[in-house]
Amino acid sequence: MLVVLDLIGVAVFAVSGALAAVYARLDVFGVLVLACVTALGGGVVRDLLLGIDPPTTLRHWQYLVTPVVVALVVFRFHPAVARLRRGTQLADALGLALFVTTATSTGLATGAPGITSAIVGVITGVGGGVLRDVLLNEIPQVLRREIYAIAALVGATLVVIGTRLGITPVAVTLVAAAVVAGLRVVALWRGWNAPIPRS
Repeated sequence: MLVVLDLIGVAVFAVSGALAAVYARLDVFGVLVLACVTALGGGVVRDLLLGIDPPTTLRHWQYLVTPVVVALVVFRFHPAVARLRRGTQLADALGLALFVTTATSTGLATGAPGITSAIVGVITGVGGGVLRDVLLNEIPQVLRREIYAIAALVGATLVVIGTRLGITPVAVTLVAAAVVAGLRVVALWRGWNAPIPRS
């Protein structure tokens, strides 16, 4: 179940990376690269931090094929995909939720302390987007607007607490993912942003 959720997160983040590449007017290779980096970057960082070598995404073909297929679909049908702005924002919220919660669960499963697992979960959730923005020579969105990393931290903390209370991993992951996605959707709807310095 966790693998299925992880692959859904990969597909969703691949859409985000591919659309960003299309907006930046990259060629088909650039779209493929950005989709794969966005979709897999966080997972690779997660496995490196947890000592999983080689990274899971490089050992199983499903993780490599999923972002490639998604990138090609977005490249071909990007006008239609771009019109689904609300849908892609919702998909991004779902991807963040799934990545954060499954990564935190993976950290706990490897025996990492709770705080370490939570940090790994947050890094996994935001890592792909940060790499995407860096490749596009932009300040990462997570550092300049919207409630993103905060929602990730809340979700990771819920996974740690739920696991410590003995709740099954799948149930904890689904509930925490729903909370993260809900926070992101409400933040987008209400226009919430983290505080910034006054000018």
